[in-house]
Amino acid sequence: MDSSTTRRDATRRRLFEAAVTLIAEQGFSSTTVDEIAERAGVAKGTVYYNFASKNVLFEELLRHGIELLATSLQAASDEVADRGGRRIDALDAMIRAGLDFISRYPALTRLYVAELWRTNRAWQSTLMVVRKRAISVVEEVLREAVADGELSDEIDIPLTASALFGMVLVAALDWQSYQPDRSIDEVHAALSRLLQGRVSGRDA
Repeated sequence: MDSSTTRRDATRRRLFEAAVTLIAEQGFSSTTVDEIAERAGVAKGTVYYNFASKNVLFEELLRHGIELLATSLQAASDEVADRGGRRIDALDAMIRAGLDFISRYPALTRLYVAELWRTNRAWQSTLMVVRKRAISVVEEVLREAVADGELSDEIDIPLTASALFGMVLVAALDWQSYQPDRSIDEVHAALSRLLQGRVSGRDA
């Protein structure tokens, strides 16, 4: 990778970080390109050089962030599979990976959850695509668990995957907003017990 590409990637990362923080703090409509540029430490023209508009920047931000999350979930699942673990253990590892991701990117998570409930945005189709990307990773592990007999074939895989994904998002945001004194290990342990008891049908 040449130096110009490295510099551009670094600039785009700064713009992503600035945009997600500002939009999470004050909303999309109230956030200006000038503010994003100032927070990122670049000229306003640099924003438009990298992204055609604020809408495009936001759509790319969603894609970038959720791809990071999906990659993290997949890596957690693969690690368990590589050591011969059960699919239910892979799901548990994905819960931990999700909590780790949210603790590193809380502003992005708050923004993503807020946007899920809005249906009049120009980027609604993009939001649906990135949501599917993340949930599909969970769905695949559930399908494998059913195929291997670890889980009942009566499980509604798409709905269960959505429920697990939503459980982690909501629990993590509640943890950070209202129970910040709890450790990530405590939060993971609580969600792990829910997973083991409700999805696998047995206590951990």
